[in-house]
Amino acid sequence: MSKVTPATRALTAASVAFTIHAYDYDPDAESIGLQAAASLGEDPARVLETLMALVDGKPVCVVVPSDQEVSMKKLAAAAGSKSAQMMKPPEAERVTGYKVGGISPFGQRKRVRTVIERSALAHDLVYLNGGQRGLQVRLKPGDVQDLLKALVADLVA
Repeated sequence: MSKVTPATRALTAASVAFTIHAYDYDPDAESIGLQAAASLGEDPARVLETLMALVDGKPVCVVVPSDQEVSMKKLAAAAGSKSAQMMKPPEAERVTGYKVGGISPFGQRKRVRTVIERSALAHDLVYLNGGQRGLQVRLKPGDVQDLLKALVADLVA
């Protein structure tokens, strides 16, 4: 497994301190984020999922703790829009350049608006996908918010 991905290159280029953590990816897991947390021996609230949604038809990257579910109504409201829905996997892969299960908010093919669940910023360190299945990066959540120029909102149901 390569530990150099567009995500890790983007973090390095932005001078963001991070560590790399590999785990055994299970493509059949009910929740990839929860499976990653269990494999890493981490609290699921610290292992963040990267989801791709459409808000009023436009792509949006959503970062949320793996033990939470995004409320589409709250996401739409946070973005100042009327509707939100999850993006279909093939479209998410096309927009991001990553395979589902390996989507990172960093180094995506096309830069899109990012919204982070407020509770994700409550930890000293968090894990996010490093740009491929079975690879996580650990970093300070404030660095994520700053690098992505992310909107912070209450997104969970």
